Amino acid sequence: MDVLVMLEERPEHSTVLAHVNSVPSPLNSERPSRDVVTLYGDPTAELLALALAAAVEARREPTERSETIRHVALWPERGAVGDAAWRDEMTGGLVTRDLVIPSDVLSETAAHLLEECGPSIRRLVAGLSMPDWPEGTRRAISFTLTSSAVMVAGGARYDAFLDSYRSADGIGVDTEGD
Repeated sequence: MDVLVMLEERPEHSTVLAHVNSVPSPLNSERPSRDVVTLYGDPTAELLALALAAAVEARREPTERSETIRHVALWPERGAVGDAAWRDEMTGGLVTRDLVIPSDVLSETAAHLLEECGPSIRRLVAGLSMPDWPEGTRRAISFTLTSSAVMVAGGARYDAFLDSYRSADGIGVDTEGD
């Protein structure tokens, strides 16, 4: 899962916590699709974990396709609300579907991500929060979680996601003798 995390000032007239948008890979390209997570206000590990949970959960739709474009807003106490769109393979027509991810689902997924990936999430937040970014520079950090299990709709399991995350982050886990 390729992710770009950006930090923006809080919108004046909105209580939105974050936006999660997907960008499909270009045609005839080896580059994977990317999720763009935009955090508003002061970033925290919990907020980033909630936004990443929204990205993971939005990919669990039964009709998920690699060329799907998703736009999701993360709201306090409402969860994640947005939509997904793709072209129908048979007719070429645009198909859209509303996405609603309840707060309790996001909280559970975020807690699991923090439990297993907390140090990496905290390092990412620390990088975004550093005061020495050059003036006028957009605060954005790109990273990749090499897990096709995250992108698999419906049947994706946290264990497979976390195993591949540990491998990608160089964390060795020995489960023999447990």
